[in-house]
Amino acid sequence: METTRQAKISRLIQKELSEIFRLQTAKTHGVLVSVSAVRVSPDLSIAKVYLSIFPPEKSKELLESISAGAKTVRYELAQRVRFQLRKCPELAFYLDDSLDYIENIDKLLGKQPE
Repeated sequence: METTRQAKISRLIQKELSEIFRLQTAKTHGVLVSVSAVRVSPDLSIAKVYLSIFPPEKSKELLESISAGAKTVRYELAQRVRFQLRKCPELAFYLDDSLDYIENIDKLLGKQPE
C-alpha cells in the first residue's frame, strides 16, 4: 500500500527523470527513453525506475549504460528536486517490457482460429 507521500514523490521523480532523459536522448537520434513508472520504498531511500526504450533492440545496452551512469543521473535529479526533497533516493533502473507483453498477447489473440 503506497502512502500519499510516496505517490507524490514518485510522480515528482518520474516527471523530472522524464525531462532528464528527454534532454539526453535528444542528442542520439532514433532512440526514445520514457519513464513508465517509479516506485519509492516506504523509507524513501530507494526509487525503482521502470524505463520503456524504443527501439527494443537497443534496450539492453542502453539500460546497462543508464545503470552505469546512475550516479550522474541521481546528481542531476538531486539538483532539480533540491527544494522539494531533503535527500534524493538511490535509483535502480529496470526495463519495462509491458508494451512488448501486450503486443505479444495481441499477436497471439489475432492468430486464433474463428
